[in-house]
Amino acid sequence: MGEVLIQMEGIDKQFPGVQALKDCQFELLSGEVHALMGENGAGKSTLMKVLTGVYQRDAGTMTFHGNELVVPNAKAAQDKGIAIIHQELNLAPDLTVAQNIFIGREPRVLGMFLKENELHRKVKRLFDRLHLDLDPNELVANLPVAKQQLVEIAKALSYDSEVLIMDEPTAALSDTEIEELFVIIRQLRSSGVGIVYISHRMDELKRITDRVTVMRDGCYIGTVATKDVTNDQIISMMVGREIYDTSKPARHAGAAEPVLEVSGLNRKGVLKDVSFRLHKGEILGFAGLIGAGRTEVARAIFGADMFDSGEITVKGRKLKPQQPHDAVKAGIGYLSEDRKRFGCIVDMDVKMNVAAASMSRFTNPVGWVRKKRIAEAADGIVKMLKVKTPHIDQEVKFLSGGNQQKIVIGKWLTRDCDILIFDEPTRGIDVGAKSEIYKLLNELAASGKSIIMISSELPEVLRMSHRVVVMCEGRITGELSQEEATQERIMHLATLRV
Repeated sequence: MGEVLIQMEGIDKQFPGVQALKDCQFELLSGEVHALMGENGAGKSTLMKVLTGVYQRDAGTMTFHGNELVVPNAKAAQDKGIAIIHQELNLAPDLTVAQNIFIGREPRVLGMFLKENELHRKVKRLFDRLHLDLDPNELVANLPVAKQQLVEIAKALSYDSEVLIMDEPTAALSDTEIEELFVIIRQLRSSGVGIVYISHRMDELKRITDRVTVMRDGCYIGTVATKDVTNDQIISMMVGREIYDTSKPARHAGAAEPVLEVSGLNRKGVLKDVSFRLHKGEILGFAGLIGAGRTEVARAIFGADMFDSGEITVKGRKLKPQQPHDAVKAGIGYLSEDRKRFGCIVDMDVKMNVAAASMSRFTNPVGWVRKKRIAEAADGIVKMLKVKTPHIDQEVKFLSGGNQQKIVIGKWLTRDCDILIFDEPTRGIDVGAKSEIYKLLNELAASGKSIIMISSELPEVLRMSHRVVVMCEGRITGELSQEEATQERIMHLATLRV
């Protein structure tokens, strides 16, 4: 590690009704991978948006190479060599890799005609420097998420960036893809690039980071060398409170009646003869590698995708969902893995999101909306789930990821669904919010709700499930009881191809 690249001191930022940052500090050295940790809503993203010019600070100082740093907007930060790669990738799918990297900066003749050869030469030089194996002519839409992540990195470094901020870079990657990304990060570190690494995956810290800075409730808590601290110590710094005991739930009584039966579910090229049962009060885990078909099963049950053959039975009655409304009427709620696209309406406020799946409860016979009832229901959900929001009129897009997830859960609790499908319920949320979600799932199961939980995190599946169904390439390859389930057995079944 070398000289100080970035120094932030005494940073304050306030939004209407919210003190987002208070007297925060952060330091980044050249050739360093510096983790920025904290619960959702701790202020990590806000601090980085101040650094990159998205927000202007209310107080404090920032320096870059020891000189005062002034960034009136994001482009100014980018021009100075400070780049950010957001969790939601910002690429144009219908353009090629090369076009995405130099979009708006393409070499042209007379400012009009694209100089393809020169564009490809610039991309090749960039890829050679980064040791990237990418086809510049490939459409981004055809690339897996891991390759798209590399395109974003190349795009950021095409500005000769000295500072690279990576926000949850491994959230959607497989273990193999994560290892490939880490190789790139280590190469960047050795070349002197300073990397700010925002992640909720505690297991990654020791593998890739040099130092860790922790934030809580908009305040700076401390900075420690990764090699000198344990994960438990970091968690304690992050949450400042006792974490919910995440041991396995009480063994489920297998004699409970089935509330959902799926038999012979098929969809050409996607699902092959999928059959299983879900019992009352049970958490049924679905495990498998990315692309195994778990989400596709959930979407078929919920009526979001059609299937070719098979039967779905809910509480003894056949269900043939043509659309999600049919599944909701049958008492099924689905929490999508993409909460921003399919879970909540981010431009609407908290109270309307809570009521979104239950509007018939909140309208009178002539169709007038009963706003007072909606407000009462939203207040109840906010208190029950401990949603961090200044008020129920706050737009959901201004809430942290963990709190957005709670709002989606609140929507289905308001609907009082008996069957809940949670698809990656803790993806992209911090350890404290995870703890609260785990506690809520166990409480829901104990109250008689039946839950399907799809998760790519094996420790989460083992911790939370009464039974585990494992899928590979659209088929169920095995079912394990709570006593039988281990990471080794699950991985064996998850790779059991025909």
